[in-house]
Amino acid sequence: MKEIVVISGKGGTGKTSITASFSILGTKDLVAVDCDVDAADMHILLKPDLGESQDFYSGEVASIDQTKCIACDKCAKVCRFNAIDREGVRYSVNTLNCEGCGYCARVCPVGAITNISQKVGVWYMSNTRGGFSMVHAKLGIGADNSGKLVAHVKNQAKALARRQGKKYVLVDGSPGIGCPVVSSLSGANYVVLVTEPTVSGIHDLKRVYELVKNFKIHAGCIVNKADINPEITEQIIVYLRAEGIDLLARLPYEENFTKAMVAGQTIVEFDNGMLKKNLTDTWQRVCRIVDEQQGES
Repeated sequence: MKEIVVISGKGGTGKTSITASFSILGTKDLVAVDCDVDAADMHILLKPDLGESQDFYSGEVASIDQTKCIACDKCAKVCRFNAIDREGVRYSVNTLNCEGCGYCARVCPVGAITNISQKVGVWYMSNTRGGFSMVHAKLGIGADNSGKLVAHVKNQAKALARRQGKKYVLVDGSPGIGCPVVSSLSGANYVVLVTEPTVSGIHDLKRVYELVKNFKIHAGCIVNKADINPEITEQIIVYLRAEGIDLLARLPYEENFTKAMVAGQTIVEFDNGMLKKNLTDTWQRVCRIVDEQQGES
């Protein structure tokens, strides 16, 4: 079983639309994973049934027992995160501000404060309308620990893929270079970078690939909307050659990208022309590269 992760240096490049299309093309061989937990949206295209769900707990948050609290104000004085709210003589914890450090509990003279495990999100194991399984999650509003939730989702997906005898785990990662991206890349066998020929696109492509290089993972790149700025597209291709990154595809600007999303379909379901052919050829090439890596290992 091999893990393919699709990421982008910035949002709006078409990463999720491409990953969802790859999922439909690889139906019988894969488990799909949405690790963009801060803004999960692959479910809009794949329509999972939310068959199984579980709460995810990570980190701690302070809680004040009102029956014990003597309103001494010591907790509010030591909190450096302004997480203690006070209304008259009633003290409570602002969970969005609380870092779970436990200092308030240490100074409370009557033991009214304890740290409790914090629910930061929900993860799901579902069946999709394409007939394959999908593991996905949603991070709670204002919650942190997104990297830990991504790691948990990936581990569940790998275990499911082994049970089902699948060849690939296909991961839709977050854009950027933050903690959830780092967690998405951990353990990956191949990375697909999706970019666009804009100034910010090439800048963020270079930035995210610096992160990928630290993991020593072989990577390929899809240049989406490649024809809107041929000059920057050529700059991207020169960069890919210099870094040894596979040029997987140069996709033209195509309104069917947007029309497919509006219709709630993947591109390869909505489009029957060159766009579908290009994505089909690209997915097949990714599979060949990954399979060849397996043969070398």
